[in-house]
Amino acid sequence: MESDYSERSWQSPDGLELYFRDYPGGDSGKTTVVCLHGLTRNSRDFESLAPHIAAKGHRVIVPDMRGRGQSAYAEDSATYAVTNYISDVTALLAQEEVGKFISIGTSMGGIMTMLMAQFAPEKIAGAVLNDIGPVVDAQGIEGIRTYLGKGGSFPTWMHAARCLEEVHGGSHPSFDTNDWLGMAKRTMTLCNNGRIAFDYDMKIADPFNDADQNAVPPDLWPGFEALADKPLVLVRGALSTLLSTDTLSEMQRRAPDADTVIVPDAGHAPTLDEPEVRSAIDALLASVG
Repeated sequence: MESDYSERSWQSPDGLELYFRDYPGGDSGKTTVVCLHGLTRNSRDFESLAPHIAAKGHRVIVPDMRGRGQSAYAEDSATYAVTNYISDVTALLAQEEVGKFISIGTSMGGIMTMLMAQFAPEKIAGAVLNDIGPVVDAQGIEGIRTYLGKGGSFPTWMHAARCLEEVHGGSHPSFDTNDWLGMAKRTMTLCNNGRIAFDYDMKIADPFNDADQNAVPPDLWPGFEALADKPLVLVRGALSTLLSTDTLSEMQRRAPDADTVIVPDAGHAPTLDEPEVRSAIDALLASVG
C-alpha cells in the first residue's frame, strides 16, 4: 500500500518548488483529504494513515511544507511562518482544483487548519486536530525550543533512533526500538556524506525563537469556532504538554458535537495510527462522504 501514491510538485507564490504525495483514492464523489504535518515533520508522518484513507476511495494529498522533506528550503528564514504555509497550501489546492476538503492537522498542521477555517470556512468539510488547540501550553513551546534547529548527525539509524528516544521518550513511553527506528526514518534522511540528519532546514527555528514574534498566532478561537459545526475529531495525547486538559475542555464546550479521543501513554503527538484514533477518523470520513 505504501507505494500507491505519485510524487508531485507545485510552486509556492514566491517561487519555491514544493513536494507533495498524491494518493488517488479512486472515488471522485468522495471529499479530498489533506494531511498537514507538524513543525519539524514531513509527509512521511502519514505514510500509514494516507493509504488507509485512500483505500476508502478518498483522494489524499500530503504536502511537505517549505523547508521540510523534499520541498525546497527558503532563502529568507522569515518566510517560515504559518501564514506562508497556508498560502503555499492554498496554491497547491488551486493547482489540483480541490474545492472542499477534509483537513487532518498534527500540531502546526492543526494551527493551519484552524486559520484556514477562520478565513475560508466554506472550504473545510471536516477536520481532525491532533494534539493541538487554540491555546498552546507555554511548557510545550519551551520544550520544542530545547531541540528545534539544533542540528546534529548520526552514523547509523540506531544512533538516530536512540537520540530521538532521549529527547522524546517522555512523550512515547511505550515505544520500543522498532518504533523509534520508524520515527527516525520518518523524521531524518541519509545525507550525501553518508550520515543521517534531521530532514528539515534548521533555519525554521529562527522565526519560532524570535522574541518579537509569537510562536503561535495570538487568537485561534475564532478559527476553532469556525470548525465547531463541522464533523470534527479532537485528539489529545494523555501526556501532552502542548494541549492542556483545560483547553481541551473549553474546546469540547465550544464544539459539543466533536468526537474526542484521548490516547493513553502518548504525549505530543499521537501518531494517528492508534486503533481508537483510526476508528474516529473512519467515522468522520463516513459522515462527510
